[in-house]
Amino acid sequence: MPFPCAICPRKCGAPRDALTGSGFCGQGLTPRVARAAPHMWEEPPLSGERGSGAVFFAGCNLRCVYCQNYALSRGEAGVPVTPEDLRRIYRRLLDQGVHNIDLITASHFLDAVVESLTPPLPVPVVWNTSAYESVAALRRLEGRVQIYLPDMKYADPALAGKYSAAPDYPETAKAAILEMFRQTGPYELDENGLLRRGVLIRHLVLPNALDNTRRVIDWVSQAFRPGEVLFSLMSQYTPMGMAEAFPELNRRLTPEEYAQAMRYMEESPIADGFYQELSSAKEEYTPDFDLTGVLP
Repeated sequence: MPFPCAICPRKCGAPRDALTGSGFCGQGLTPRVARAAPHMWEEPPLSGERGSGAVFFAGCNLRCVYCQNYALSRGEAGVPVTPEDLRRIYRRLLDQGVHNIDLITASHFLDAVVESLTPPLPVPVVWNTSAYESVAALRRLEGRVQIYLPDMKYADPALAGKYSAAPDYPETAKAAILEMFRQTGPYELDENGLLRRGVLIRHLVLPNALDNTRRVIDWVSQAFRPGEVLFSLMSQYTPMGMAEAFPELNRRLTPEEYAQAMRYMEESPIADGFYQELSSAKEEYTPDFDLTGVLP
C-alpha cells in the first residue's frame, strides 16, 4: 500500500509504493541507481589516489533549473535495486580500492539505504546531499554515516525559490548542516590526508549571484569556528538543464566573478577550504549514467 511521504522537508504527502511516487522526487521506495564507480572529481581528502566510491541515485527533492545531473535528478536514469543489491555494489567498489562509499542524493530512499548500511562498512560512508534534508531523517543516519558532504546552495530565499522551487532552503539547509556537525564533530583526517569523519560544505558559485555567495560564506564563518568544518568553493557551474530559460544563468562564470568569490573567502575566518580552477567548468566532468557498476 502506498503511504503519504514525509521524509524530506517538503512533507508533500505524496503516495509512494515500492516503484512509483508522485511527489517532488518522483520516486518510489525502492532505490534507483544509475552509476556506481570510483570517482576522482571529489575534493582531495575524499578522492585521494584511488577515488571515492560514488553511487548515483535517481530523483531529487529539489528542482534546480541548472542541474548538472538533470536526467538523473528528474528520474530518467537508473534501475531499481534492493538493499542487498546495494551491499553488493558497495563490495564491488571496495574491491576496486575506493577510499569511501559516496552516496549521492539518496535521502528519498532513506529506509532502504539505512538497511543497506547495516552492518557498518569498513570505510567511511559519505552522505553527498543538497542539504535540503529534515533533521529527523538525518538522525536516522547517526552512526551509519561518518562524512557529510552537503551543498549550501543559497542564503537567499528568493534565489532558492526561483531556481530550486524551495524558498525555505536557506533555513532548512542551515538546520541540516548543524545536525550533521552535531553527529560528526570537527573534521578528522588520517595520516594520508584522507577525511575520516566530519562535514565538508560545498558552495557552487552561480553567475550574477555573488551576494548569495558572500552570504553563504558569512553564515559558515559565523556558525563554525576555524578548524571545525571544511569548505569548498566551486567554480564548475555549466549551464545545463533548463538554464537557457534564465538569461542570467545561461553562461559560465567570468574570471572576475570567481576571483571576487575567492577573495571574499580568503578574507573570511574560514581556515580550511578548497578552490577549483575556473577551467573545472567542463561538461565532461558530468559522468555518464549508463549503469556502470550497477548490474551484476
